Amino acid sequence: MTVERLWLTDFRNHPEVDLVLDPGVTLVVGSNGRGKTNLIEALAWLARGASFRGAPTEAMVRLGADRAVVRAEIDTAGRSVLLEAELVASGRNRIQVNKQRITRLRDLLGHFRTTVFGPDDLRLVKGSPGERRGWIDDLLVDLHPRNHALRSDLDRILRQRNTLLKQARGRLSPEVETTLDVWDAQLGDLGERLATARRETLLALGSTVDELSDALTDGRSRLTMKVVDQWSSEGLETALNRARSDDVRRGVTTVGPHRDDVLLTLDDMPSRTHASQGEQRSIALALRLAGHRLVAEQTGAEPIVLLDDVFSELDPRRCVVLVGLLPSTQAVITSAGAVPKGVEAGVVLHLDDGEFVPERGP
Repeated sequence: MTVERLWLTDFRNHPEVDLVLDPGVTLVVGSNGRGKTNLIEALAWLARGASFRGAPTEAMVRLGADRAVVRAEIDTAGRSVLLEAELVASGRNRIQVNKQRITRLRDLLGHFRTTVFGPDDLRLVKGSPGERRGWIDDLLVDLHPRNHALRSDLDRILRQRNTLLKQARGRLSPEVETTLDVWDAQLGDLGERLATARRETLLALGSTVDELSDALTDGRSRLTMKVVDQWSSEGLETALNRARSDDVRRGVTTVGPHRDDVLLTLDDMPSRTHASQGEQRSIALALRLAGHRLVAEQTGAEPIVLLDDVFSELDPRRCVVLVGLLPSTQAVITSAGAVPKGVEAGVVLHLDDGEFVPERGP
């Protein structure tokens, strides 16, 4: 799987971009604030249908424009796929695959996959449980696009249940109780399925994450992962019934996979509080690399690697180790400074005054 060409129109700060990417490594260099990350974001959007930075659609439309366009020509095992997205600042986005409009986001998923490494990945370790849930759930979608429907359906049921709880105003009437029975049965089924998928994926990642963490921390630490919840021992539907009075009083669903966490421990100690910042960066890299390997193994296609100014956040030893661990697939790397030895770029693009200028040979 490779991106052969990328076009942008009014995406973030880029009025017009037309780039041919190297099948190996494309290196994009330039000062901070020039739009290097925006290029990474555009590519990743075509893989997920959303910004990896969590930005709303209107933020990705250039100031003064009413829409942005992202197009890419993808080669998958000799088959060409054209992906096009029109992002509308106010309204419904338009997505096409090979000139055929799709109406469901899930129909975009699977045509193109990316693995994004960025400075904010430290949040996977230091951040809230939501950061880790987002990481594992995004990985589930990369592994099986049908998991997007599972997650979307669960979110929909959860929103409906929470709306009912707010409308109840702290009173568990017979009508509220009857409707909660319906939502709880559906939420119990979907939540159990999502939680099972999360646990199975963490189990599949386990030895690889430990191996990669071991390499990045110079063999000094052992990393383990597990899902932490407050309901699996009794089952979700039973737990929802037990928490019903409290949920009605508080107006929100207090138990379920939307409240779970992925506990990361380094040498049996919580990495969020006991690991150094260097170790935390190593853990985040190990999570991304292990996820990439699992997706490649289970789907048969290597995702494109997108590294957004990652090397500036690492010490020299970790930079060298990371370069050695990167998969042999197409990569787009951005950098505001020098890149470590071992990065062999087929194309070097200098971002200057909004233009991507190819580096000229001697």
